[in-house]
Amino acid sequence: MKNTHTTSQLSRRRFLAVTGLAVAAPTIIPSSALGLGGKTAPSNRITMGVIGHGWQGEGNTRSFLGLQDCQMVAVADLDKTHLQNGINNINNRYKNSDCKGYDDYRELCARKDIDAVMIAVPDHWHALASIEAAKHGKDIYGEKPLARTIAEQQAMVRAVHRNKRIWQTGSWQRSEKHFHYAAEIVRNGLIGKLKRVEVGLPGGHSDFAKTKDKTAETPPPQELNYDFWIGPSKMMPYIEARVHKNWRWNYNTGGGQLLDWIGHHGDIAHWGMGCDNDGPSEIEAHGEFPPTDAVWNTCTKYRITAKYPGDIEMIIAGGHDDIAGGTKWIGTDGWVWVNRGNAFDSSNKEWNDARRLPAELRKVKLYESSNHYQNFIDCVKSRQPTITPIDTAHHSAIPGHLGLIAMLVGRRIKWDAKKEVILGDAEASHLLSRPFRKPWKL
Repeated sequence: MKNTHTTSQLSRRRFLAVTGLAVAAPTIIPSSALGLGGKTAPSNRITMGVIGHGWQGEGNTRSFLGLQDCQMVAVADLDKTHLQNGINNINNRYKNSDCKGYDDYRELCARKDIDAVMIAVPDHWHALASIEAAKHGKDIYGEKPLARTIAEQQAMVRAVHRNKRIWQTGSWQRSEKHFHYAAEIVRNGLIGKLKRVEVGLPGGHSDFAKTKDKTAETPPPQELNYDFWIGPSKMMPYIEARVHKNWRWNYNTGGGQLLDWIGHHGDIAHWGMGCDNDGPSEIEAHGEFPPTDAVWNTCTKYRITAKYPGDIEMIIAGGHDDIAGGTKWIGTDGWVWVNRGNAFDSSNKEWNDARRLPAELRKVKLYESSNHYQNFIDCVKSRQPTITPIDTAHHSAIPGHLGLIAMLVGRRIKWDAKKEVILGDAEASHLLSRPFRKPWKL
């Protein structure tokens, strides 16, 4: 297995020795163990553990299982049903029973034979799980938004850098050709000077788990360690409608549609703007909220106006018909819009028939990836940054976090993007973090 503390690879002789295959007498060794027959040698595979095998986690796991140079070896989940499903999926893929399950992610992170982890847990667990993994020297594929608060994101950034870890965010749109193409059009100045960016996100709530009773307080199911699941968040009575999949609709554990999507279309907006390490200077926002004690209390309709350097205005909206879903950049000489489903449109119809700029126009060449998961594995090996490293994910989510804060305090806030502090507003600054329930701490 690959040693995460060195970029050198095991020699064939050393590999045979450490795996116990080297003996004095002649031995028949399967060609697959040596990487022959089109198979990747075990010495060159990245061993991975899964932290969170629910909805997104199961999909991510399937994607990593499809890579030849990745070996999934462990799963951690607080729901015994999810845990067993993860173990079964991995063992069925490899036709063995080697995958080990854990109900505590910290035990998985402590395993020295695991190179990397895929983390797909609710937002309120992003920081603790990621920092624990980084502390144990694991490279990390983590979901968006980066974390529940800006303070938690900052702690994650410090941990990843301090431990020299490779990070990939699940903002997979950067690995899609038409998003890359649109961002390059903007970065190469083909729409002139950028003046306005529109980011269209969903509004409302969606019952992803199809719960029958959205208000009933019941004992937690036996298969779920609910106290551990709530973790650092405020303890609340168990209600099925705000746990699996639907945890994102309560601010105790998630951030609503705004924070759920800002790491996608907001991330692409920043890519085209060249703001992967920058942010707004001023944020104004208005939103519509259910009662704070509602089972689902996250904002259902919102509009955020952010001012960026260079006199650029960004509009982030959910539930407003005048802002189309996806990302639209508007410049002095034209515009370009992109969305999922290979959706693309622009003011120059010649651009619409292509998916790559001619070489002579590509003065700025953005990072290219054709497979988000393979990009992570490749970078774990090379120790080069992924297409969506942690700093990028951090800055992509900040407009969403600041927009929510501006809505909650009901006024415009000013942001120092370099020092990452809110200026002259103690109440708003307080919302950059959340209290942690004991014994958990950041």
